[in-house]
Formats: sequence, structure tokens, C-alpha cells
Amino acid sequence: MPIQPVISNTSPLIGLLGINCLPLLQDLYTEVWIPREVEEEFLAADKTFYQEVLNKAPWIKVVDVTNPQNAIIYQGIIDAGEAEVLALAVEHNARLVILDENKGRQRATQIGLKVKGTLGVLLEAKEEGLIVAIKPLLIQLRANGIRLSESLINKVLQKAGEID
Repeated sequence: MPIQPVISNTSPLIGLLGINCLPLLQDLYTEVWIPREVEEEFLAADKTFYQEVLNKAPWIKVVDVTNPQNAIIYQGIIDAGEAEVLALAVEHNARLVILDENKGRQRATQIGLKVKGTLGVLLEAKEEGLIVAIKPLLIQLRANGIRLSESLINKVLQKAGEID
């Protein structure tokens, strides 16, 4: 049976990298695929720096969407990177897609994909004993400019057993 990949969008990669937690993806999933458009988005901010990040993370594999038409059907509803994540996930029967944006998550759920975001990855890492606490990481994500509502933070901290 072919591998059922885990496929990530750009924002979870950037968010986890910003809190020095990108290796959690390897610890949890062994290998993570990103479509070509996500690679381009990732490299857009600082090509030299982010290319070095990818070079040091050979477990992040850039995989092309076999049929680009599959991505086009999602564009307009969601951005190009998310569209390629969904197209690649459908093509390869992904076991999980990692997306943070609400529209992308909603669309993924509608087409039957299992979805997790950056905070879901952190929760899983805590459950697996890979991190001790989530709260300091949430504070750091916010300090890095990631928008997290108080209600979302409280929900995650409750799930993590860090507040009542």
C-alpha cells in the first residue's frame, strides 16, 4: 500500500520554525510533504535563510501536484498554496493536512480530509511527551505576530491540561 503522507501548508511551517519547534513535525510524522507552491511561499520572505532551513530538514519533501487542474478547482476560495495542499492530499490519500487558515480547514474537512493546525501539532507533541508545556509556545507565537484569540488559547490550554 502506498504511503499516506502528511502534507503541510506554509503558515504552520513558519509558525513552528519561529518557536524552534519545526523538528516536532519529523518527530510526530517522520516525513512531511509540501507542494511546490508552498515551497515558493516559504522561500518568498527570505530565500537564502528559508532554503537553508529546508536543506537542514530533508524530511520535508517538496512534491509536485500530479494534475494542476486539481488545485485550480480550489483557487478563488482559498489561496494557491492551500489549493495545492488539498490537491496533493486528495491525489495521495493523505492521512493528515496541516493548515491554519479557516477557509482552507473548512474546505479540507468538506472533502473528507483530516485536518490539524499548528496548535493541534503542539497538542499532539505534548501528548507524546515531546514538549513539556504549550503556554510558553503560545506566548512566543503571539510575540512572533501569529494571531491567536484568547478563546482559542484557553481552549488549547484546557485540552493540554494547563488550565482548568
